[in-house]
Amino acid sequence: MKKQKMSRDRRKRNNQIALFTIPGFIWMMVFSYLPMFGLLIAFKDFKNTTGDFISSLFASEWTLKNFRIFFTSKDAGLILRNTIFYNLVFMILNIVVPLLIAIMLHELLQKRMAKVYQTASFLPYFLSWIVISYSIYALLSPQTGLVNKIIAFFGGEGVDWYRTPKYWPFIFTFLSVWKNLGYNTIIYLAALTGIDKSLYEAASIDGASKMQQAKYITVPLLTPVIIIIFILGLGSIFRSDFGLFYHIPITGGGTAALRNVSEVIDTYIYKLLIQSQNISQSAAISFVQSVIGFTLIFFANKIVKRYDPDRAIY
Repeated sequence: MKKQKMSRDRRKRNNQIALFTIPGFIWMMVFSYLPMFGLLIAFKDFKNTTGDFISSLFASEWTLKNFRIFFTSKDAGLILRNTIFYNLVFMILNIVVPLLIAIMLHELLQKRMAKVYQTASFLPYFLSWIVISYSIYALLSPQTGLVNKIIAFFGGEGVDWYRTPKYWPFIFTFLSVWKNLGYNTIIYLAALTGIDKSLYEAASIDGASKMQQAKYITVPLLTPVIIIIFILGLGSIFRSDFGLFYHIPITGGGTAALRNVSEVIDTYIYKLLIQSQNISQSAAISFVQSVIGFTLIFFANKIVKRYDPDRAIY
């Protein structure tokens, strides 16, 4: 009788918890699963012949040319190179730099100052790329930009930043790390609070320096968090930050001049969809993005699970 009562109580508790998940489940079905119907567009030569989207979609012919056109186009190499290269650099720096900042903030004796630094680094995360783009233009404008004024003050010659592609890989990298620094730092700081302080006390008694404590205690214990961030970052390697690569160059009018260093897969999809009105090809490329991202996450997690099952995502 006692076991039956416990079973009923557990079932009742589970039902109550399940009720709270219903709004989230409905939201996920409407905004995540229902739009998957649109995947059909990637396999159709879509033409709006009837004036109605659904009937036109089913009336359109099945085809795989939407996938072939992109991978055989002359722009495919440039777009894939930029997308993968930037994402690899961003992924590494957005793991290493926030980790170093989190360790330094964690070691600060004045916790109030640590909170000030943490807040200051987190604020850029909430800024729109449009706002940031105008701030960057105020710095890099060829005529009135602050950077060129500083260069001229020291006797140098100003740079036409929005017509000089060689500087922009570094600018994009800096902006990406700067904007995401606070968010990634908080993840590490949250993990750092879970580390037993007695480990540091024991290491200090044994004569370990702060560098040695970070190397042999902090980093190994943060490895599960680092692995999760790495796996999730790997899943986004075929995607790009649209706002960064579209709004920052276009504000200064440098879109055409900077195309070789700013054209990534998401800006290419946007131009296909908005400028060329090519729904089928843009849907096909987006579908490829999702498939590659899922595949990378799946196999990366498989590798982690094989060597260290406790640190895998599932």
